[in-house]
Amino acid sequence: DIYTVGTAVHIMKMIKMPDETVQLLIQGFARIEIENMTQTQPYFRAKVKTIHIEEEMTPEIEALSRNILSILEKIASLSPQAGNELYTMALNIKKPSRIADLVASALNLPIEQQQEFLETYDVKMRLEKLNVLLNKELQLSELSSKIQSDIKEKIDKAQREYILREQMKAIKKELGESEEMTGELKELHDRIVKAKMPKDVEKEAEKEIDRMSKIPPASPEYTVSRTYLEWLVSLPWSVSTEDNLDIDQAKRVLDEDHYDLDKIKERILEFLAVRKLKKDTKGPILCFVGPPGVGKTSLGKSIARAMGRKFIRISLGGIRDEADIRGHRRTYIGALPGRIIQGIRRAGSNNPVFMMDEVDKIGVDFRGDPASALLEVLDPEQNNSFTDHYLDVPFDLSKVMFITTANVFFTIPGPLLDRMEILELSGYTEEEKLKIAQRYLVPRQLDANGLKPGNLKFDDNAIMKIIRDYTREAGLRNLEREIGTVCRKVATDVARGKHEEVTLTPDKVAGFLGPERFFSEVVERIKQPGVAIGLAWTQTGGDIIFI
Repeated sequence: DIYTVGTAVHIMKMIKMPDETVQLLIQGFARIEIENMTQTQPYFRAKVKTIHIEEEMTPEIEALSRNILSILEKIASLSPQAGNELYTMALNIKKPSRIADLVASALNLPIEQQQEFLETYDVKMRLEKLNVLLNKELQLSELSSKIQSDIKEKIDKAQREYILREQMKAIKKELGESEEMTGELKELHDRIVKAKMPKDVEKEAEKEIDRMSKIPPASPEYTVSRTYLEWLVSLPWSVSTEDNLDIDQAKRVLDEDHYDLDKIKERILEFLAVRKLKKDTKGPILCFVGPPGVGKTSLGKSIARAMGRKFIRISLGGIRDEADIRGHRRTYIGALPGRIIQGIRRAGSNNPVFMMDEVDKIGVDFRGDPASALLEVLDPEQNNSFTDHYLDVPFDLSKVMFITTANVFFTIPGPLLDRMEILELSGYTEEEKLKIAQRYLVPRQLDANGLKPGNLKFDDNAIMKIIRDYTREAGLRNLEREIGTVCRKVATDVARGKHEEVTLTPDKVAGFLGPERFFSEVVERIKQPGVAIGLAWTQTGGDIIFI
């Protein structure tokens, strides 16, 4: 538990500490070796002998000593605080063995390595070991010095660049000269010119570029300004698609996509006719009101296709924050324009067909009233200068054809309802559903499920049975869903190798769709005395009640 070789010391000073411990200042003067232990309790006591080391100054020892002093001088130059004192002390010692012991005690060596050094009696070997240790210490000092120098150089360079840049700005300001644009700012400036913005918007963009030129690129404000300019230059200020003013062709497109709906088709054709005669006609604000599944959204896509315009759709259901419509102000972190401007950017033109679904389901809370924010958007007299909070410059929405959809109109706020032209889409009759299924739903589901017309045919009576006994709705969603179920079951058989043609007849419907879900109970109910039939209105269409 104790090393056999140690150091004999003189106690130079004894200091009592506040915590009742004693601190000793000691000076080693000789190596000693334990001959035998004479006592272990209550403390160690041993008989020792002093190790006398004969020291002879040979050329090799002198060379090793000088090399040690040379390395110490280099270390002192790299880290003066730690190395100067040690170098001065070593320089004043004449004996090489004392130099070796002094320097080794000053190095931060592990206990095992210190003990190994202590047990090395040969002076030459001790100096050789010390040379190796000092060379390693020198390499670490050089590396540390290089790291500190690199860091200092980077800091000094950044400070120097900042000071010079500020001085240059001050000089140019005094001379009345504009600063030369960087490559990024030059590119943004070129894009501003190409965007063909209105003069007041272009002036605002130029002011923002001038502001950016005075901000360091690493500043967060620089990134905010760049994002703002990216939005400005990416908007279609002067990009419009050419309207298809061929009324007959537009009618053919509308008829291809939708059955009946003559009133709405007529209104679209009227707009195209007026547009053909008067180029600067403002876009109408239409509101399609009807139960779910009657084709309000798909009709908007068809109108865009008939007119040759881009189509953009957003859903307003559940929106409670005015910022969703008008955008957030740039003072907020992560601010963006509202959905209107985002939709226009996605469209890539300033005259798309812009559909807003579920306008009757807009919410209101403490963050504002989105319906009130829509008043400016859907007013033909005001939307030519719609101002998004983020952009803070007007954008002309008068060329956009806005279409809103709703299931009912009595939940739409009065001022908003007053700005829109209401076009009601009633539920379909059984005969209309049959025609739509034959023309649109069946071909679409056959294609969606990878079937050919030769794999599956629908009998008219089978479709009528599905309409009467498996769906009860004003629209067509459940009908298309049931037709899709039949197609998938046939597709499974075809995938297994059964290639005979399947014709769906009324007696086969239950095999594909299960038992009937709805029954006509009118005859049975009215047989009872005192029962009469009444008509009822629901949000999804008309119904009957028994009274």
